[in-house]
Amino acid sequence: MAMKHYPPESKTEAVTLYRSRADATIRAVAEDLGINHETLRNWIRTDDALAHLPRPEQLGLPLSMPASPESKNTALHKRIRKLE
Repeated sequence: MAMKHYPPESKTEAVTLYRSRADATIRAVAEDLGINHETLRNWIRTDDALAHLPRPEQLGLPLSMPASPESKNTALHKRIRKLE
């Protein structure tokens, strides 16, 4: 059986759905979503493991990745061309 790849948003929604159903089992929610129950169980474990870690904004880190040197160079060249 081939491994399926799910977008992070889908994983988050599935975990949220499971947690919002107080009396539901992992197996029942997974069945409703059409995914393997062990897949959902792993997503829940991962979410639990990440829950105690601080978020980037709590550490004073930027929310986006810094621009690459190539993109900075391109932007500088565009600004120079405008000034010429």
